[in-house]
Amino acid sequence: MGESKVKSRTVLICQGTGCVSGGSEKIFAALEKEMEQAGLADQVKVKATGCHGFCEQGPLVITEPDGIFYARVEVNDIPDIVQSLLPEGQPVERLFYHSPVTGEALPHYKDIPFYSKQQRTVLSNCGHIDPEQIDDYIAVGGYDALKKVLAGMKPTEVIGEVTRSGLRGLGGAGFPTGRKWQFCHDAPGDTKYAVCNADEGDPGAFQDRSILEGDPNSVLEGMTIAGYAVGAQKGYMYVRAEYPLAIKRLRIAIAQSNEKGFLGKNILGSGFDFDIEIFEGAGAFVCGEETALIASLAGGRGAPQPRPPYPAVSGLNGKPTLLNNVKSYANARWIINKGADWFAGRGSDTCKGTAIFSLTGKTANCGLIEVPMGISIREIIYDIGGGIPGGKAFKAVQTGGPSGGCLTEEHLDIGVDFDSLRSVGAIMGSGGMVVMDEDTCMVDVARYFLDFTQKESCGQCPLCRLGTKQMLEILTDITCGRGKPGDIDLLTEIAESVKSGSLCALGGTAPNPVLTTLRYFRHEYEAHIEHKKCPALACRELISFYILKEKCQGCGMCRKECPVEAITGDKKMVHIIDQEKCTKCGTCIDVCPKKFNSIVKVSGEEIEVPTEPIPIIPRAKKKATAEA
Repeated sequence: MGESKVKSRTVLICQGTGCVSGGSEKIFAALEKEMEQAGLADQVKVKATGCHGFCEQGPLVITEPDGIFYARVEVNDIPDIVQSLLPEGQPVERLFYHSPVTGEALPHYKDIPFYSKQQRTVLSNCGHIDPEQIDDYIAVGGYDALKKVLAGMKPTEVIGEVTRSGLRGLGGAGFPTGRKWQFCHDAPGDTKYAVCNADEGDPGAFQDRSILEGDPNSVLEGMTIAGYAVGAQKGYMYVRAEYPLAIKRLRIAIAQSNEKGFLGKNILGSGFDFDIEIFEGAGAFVCGEETALIASLAGGRGAPQPRPPYPAVSGLNGKPTLLNNVKSYANARWIINKGADWFAGRGSDTCKGTAIFSLTGKTANCGLIEVPMGISIREIIYDIGGGIPGGKAFKAVQTGGPSGGCLTEEHLDIGVDFDSLRSVGAIMGSGGMVVMDEDTCMVDVARYFLDFTQKESCGQCPLCRLGTKQMLEILTDITCGRGKPGDIDLLTEIAESVKSGSLCALGGTAPNPVLTTLRYFRHEYEAHIEHKKCPALACRELISFYILKEKCQGCGMCRKECPVEAITGDKKMVHIIDQEKCTKCGTCIDVCPKKFNSIVKVSGEEIEVPTEPIPIIPRAKKKATAEA
């Protein structure tokens, strides 16, 4: 029994970008070496996988079929993991995931709320198959949808199924996918293209990258199905060059798909020809807009073009071009395999299927999640994300990337889908979700995201080029204590002008962080402008650090660690911070012993402190004498 138990096991090691950066390649090599020494090399299979999603807990190691989940694994942990695989071995408990709420150790990944609350479809293979082995993909039903399509479905039947499913474009716009396919199918011409938008320029978003790294064949299969449906013979994967691992695995997947007959000439003997080529983009955020992407793909400058004509009618090289996001293509195989009714049976009334988010920021659990459309923001943050760490209070959540909107606690029960988020001034975008706690300044958040979109503007539209610059200057002045009466009204006026007068969605959505923070956090703007105060104590120009004379014990820790030597005072003397030298870095608070807690950070007020170091009164002895 022991021997058969060992033989049936597989060890999965995440080799996505997040875990690789944490050393998972060394862990993989160490595990293979240790297996050899333990005599298990022929009995236990070691498999590299793509991203499992729980990036914050990486590097991840999972043993199957028991589903034991090991988090934050290091090379030194490998001998113990190998010992656990022996017939009498026991799981390594110290490597289990521990709930941030209850502290409970959860050994099986299916029991971890981060996973159990999800509805993983597009991500179902990620973390479970080797993305560089096409046979792994085939073993879990890969290319069954393509076989079904080419064996007996007409292009119009494929489009009809996608249309009935209710799938909407998951790159951010939410346009009905089936309708776009139909437009391209109906466009006249013998030469057509299918293009995949894998540019993913949102800071903090990594879902497209993870799918391409963990399950590239699902996207290739979806593109090939789409190519057949619209009548395209050539496909292009537009991938940002900063994704080297995704590009590497795509190249391997394309080569293996050609060898198996899933790409190339006369696919599966159907008479249908389709090739896919990789194009490495230069990383411009604006190339997420379809006409800018096509211009870049054609060798030109990535700048949006007026529409109509739309790409489905006249796109690359003036030919009908179907352009969808990675996630949209990856859903196609599920719709064909399981049917439109199955897909439409999940999600909300107007938005079907699932949504994939990069959950980041101030949550206990960060990572890549897939949830049904319509799930509430509260469920994502508190059930899947594990809530706000450190006992802090929730303040806001931004959805939709740098041009998304910031929502408050009153919006926690809103369903996450295209229409519900748009109704409150936010967007779903391509799937970024940033959670913020009480220590976040919302004025500075608006400034931060606008700084990004202003730099990424192609400059073609005067309102976008100049308006975003003006808004950024005003926001910078406000966060630095130079805000003026009338700034709020001026910001609103410029934001509305940029929103309505820009050619593409970058300019049309860039003001969203400004408009939503003005709408829901106006009091913070007023505090900055009228009282030169940052309520969140986050804006450096508006905060000061003071050492309280009644609490300072003269230990010298703050003086020793201050990087600019702004603190003076000998041992057993109350220390002083030179406000002119202080750079507001916060190192002094970080190193001050918690039992003393003698340093405070304030905004908009001054604390009375000594002008020079003074001796510390031995309060403890004084108290003892009084009691005696």
